Amino acid sequence: MSLKTQLITVFLIASLGCNSQKNIPIYRSESLVLEKLTPSTYRHISYLTTEDHGKVSCNGMIVVDQGEALIFDTPPNNVDSKELIDWVESAMECKVIGVVVTHFHNDCLGGLKEFHDRQIPSYSSSKTLELAKENNVDIPKIGFDDSLELRVGNKQVFNEFPGEGHTRDNTISYFPDEKVLFGGCLIKSVGANKGYTGDANENEWSKTVLAVRSKYNKAKIIIPGHGEPGDSELLDYTIELFKVD
Repeated sequence: MSLKTQLITVFLIASLGCNSQKNIPIYRSESLVLEKLTPSTYRHISYLTTEDHGKVSCNGMIVVDQGEALIFDTPPNNVDSKELIDWVESAMECKVIGVVVTHFHNDCLGGLKEFHDRQIPSYSSSKTLELAKENNVDIPKIGFDDSLELRVGNKQVFNEFPGEGHTRDNTISYFPDEKVLFGGCLIKSVGANKGYTGDANENEWSKTVLAVRSKYNKAKIIIPGHGEPGDSELLDYTIELFKVD
């Protein structure tokens, strides 16, 4: 982190901390952006260089409480993961107690080694463990079949495999205290195209998101895997985009 970046960060986080309620962007560098969404949730944005779509922004989520932080999806590489973890632990003074990987693609676990090197527990669906192993990428340490409840501070986050869509293993995470749903790449931002579908189940995608919309109908903020967060309109848009006639 450059001295200039450090000074900007110190300025932005003055009077912040884990439980601040100021809804302002709090960190920006060439490779990483963090935005505050609610008192306890943040979006981290990193960048993946692809052959077909060029430089693509990738979303993740952070939930904090009582000096602890859970991170959802890693940046695409270990250098950017280091930057993210360092920022959370030094600037926010929150200990990273776990990372949740929502599927086996590089935009979700490309920076997983940095978490493992720091002995930070990693979680994903059992399907993700299998697919990560098949594709010779870093493998999360702890798997779950259908759902997993994790605690951060005094709060809970619910993680679930709702069905196939973007991939056979895509999971979602819901923070009920502030009604924030991290949909990952299962959910599209409004106006987005279908994107990469090489590992998708397009026949089930719409039905899976219909189930998500029904179960998590109280969600107020939806974070997609790429693009801008929004409300339930993102779920409606994704359902229509992949609707099978």
